[in-house]
Formats: sequence, C-alpha cells, structure tokens
Amino acid sequence: MGTPEFAVSSLDALIKAGCNIAGVITSSDKPAGRGMKMHEGAVKKYATEKNLNILQPEKLKDETFLHQLKLLKADVQVVVAFRMLPQVVWNMPPLGTINLHASLLPQYRGAAPVNRAIINGEKETGVTTFKLKHEIDTGNILLQEKISIGDDETAGELQDRMKIIGAELLVNTIQQLADGNWNEINQSTRRVLWTINSQSLGANQQSTILHYAPKVFTETCKIDWNKTADEIHNLIRGLSPYPVAFTFLNNKMLKIFRSKKEITAHKYEAGNMQTNGKSFLKFACSDGFIYLLDVQLQGRKRMAVEDFLRGFRTVDS
Repeated sequence: MGTPEFAVSSLDALIKAGCNIAGVITSSDKPAGRGMKMHEGAVKKYATEKNLNILQPEKLKDETFLHQLKLLKADVQVVVAFRMLPQVVWNMPPLGTINLHASLLPQYRGAAPVNRAIINGEKETGVTTFKLKHEIDTGNILLQEKISIGDDETAGELQDRMKIIGAELLVNTIQQLADGNWNEINQSTRRVLWTINSQSLGANQQSTILHYAPKVFTETCKIDWNKTADEIHNLIRGLSPYPVAFTFLNNKMLKIFRSKKEITAHKYEAGNMQTNGKSFLKFACSDGFIYLLDVQLQGRKRMAVEDFLRGFRTVDS
C-alpha cells in the first residue's frame, strides 16, 4: 500500500527479495498539470510495468474494495507513504499490517517526520518498521535503523537515502515475520529506555523530549528573519525541495532551496537584504546572515543565485 516515489523502493526491494506480492493498493489517478490530464502515481507506474494486481479504491471502507482485499488472502500488508487505514483494513491479514516510518519512533510521529527532524536541527534520525493499530504511529516497533543527518543536507537528499535504507529494513522485517522469529517492542517502553540511557550517559535531557511531526502548512514555510541563522538555515533545508521556505523580494515570493549561514555580530535590522549584484545575495538575521544559493522568484525558473542576479535588478543596501 503506497503511492509516491518513496514507496517504490520498498516495493522493488520486496519483489527482488522473492516476496509474492498478492496485490498493490494505491491512490486513484488524479488530474494534474495545465491540461489537467490524469496522472498516475509512481507506485502504480511501477506496478503496471511489473504486471502486478492493482487496486485503486476511492474509499477504503467500500464493500467492493474490502471484498477484493479479502480475496487476495495476504499474510501481511505493508504500508509505505499511504493514507490512514480503517481497522477493518489493517486488522485483516493474520500477521497484521506493517508500516515503514521515516523516524526513530516514538520520536517524530506524524505526517512530516523528515521535514520536522531537519527543521529542529536534529543530527540523527532513522527508519522504523512497526505494526499498525488505532492511534497514528503508535504501534509496536519491529525493527529500527539510525541515520545521521548532514549539516547542510536537505529533506530531499535525506529522503533519498532513507527510502533505500528503509526498503532494506522492510525486507528484513518481512523475513523475520515469515520465519516466525520477531520481537515487538512497545513504544512507551522504548521511550523509557531512551530516557534511562540519556541519564546514564549524562546527555542533554532535551533528547528525552518527545517530538512530533505535524503536517507542514504555508505559514510554516515563511521565513522569520528575526530568528537565528541556525534556525533559518535548518528551515530552508528542511523544506527543500518541497514545499520550500520563502520570503518576499520586491513584493514577489522568493523560494529558497539552498542556503549557507554566517554567524557574526552586525548592526542591520532583521530581513535587511545585501548583494553585490553578481555573486551573493544575503539577508540579515538575529545573529548573522543567510546567504541564498539556490532560488526561484515568483513567475521564473529555479536557478543558482549567480544566474538569478544576472537577470534581476536589485539595489545594494
């Protein structure tokens, strides 16, 4: 069960591992683009190429879909970047339903774990396989693997690594289920263990706070130049390449895909823009400057800041 590109890696890995894919459940085709032509998700395209049995239910409680799902007689269901499932669906197979989540649960439960981890300045995250139950992202943990986060790594770059590592973890999880040799860990127990380890190591107690990963909205993406360079730089890379952090330049939205930070004392007001008109464009923040490296002005294409400055008239402030 999945729809976007992130889920294709898992489906591909399961097939290559010799798993029998009884069916692929994915979202319905949707109109997109200027011509509003019907668009197929990445999982459907892949499944079509592999001649897999595809189901595209509009509603997951639809009786016809539930009947088709029962006819598959699946031992286990695998969910990767799909939508919320009703109990009648996730409780159907004898071995339950397994979800691949892009965080080290119980940390960063929610819709945007990759974005939120980077925005919060985390140095480490991971992938988790767990069994679905009523509450979102709270089921018993099966396997986990840690992943470091680079200082300038974007959400897109991290996600590209995660989908490969996550696919491997998922294959290992399914193999353990097939062998009847798996161990489930309650998430509340895991949090207690983390707290004990943090205290014994003398680590910063901030690590024991439970962080969540709510959906990212437009207001999340607007840059507040009164914040620190670290906070703004993390916001930019945590929202790149989508939905993208933005500010305004000459009353037009300026999306920022990549940046670098300079922490230094200065006398400028937050949001003050400076440029030499050729090689750099920077904004003042509370404790330094943010240099824009990769941008897209409203109505124009995405480009490197040097290319942007060649065709954009600015006033050196």
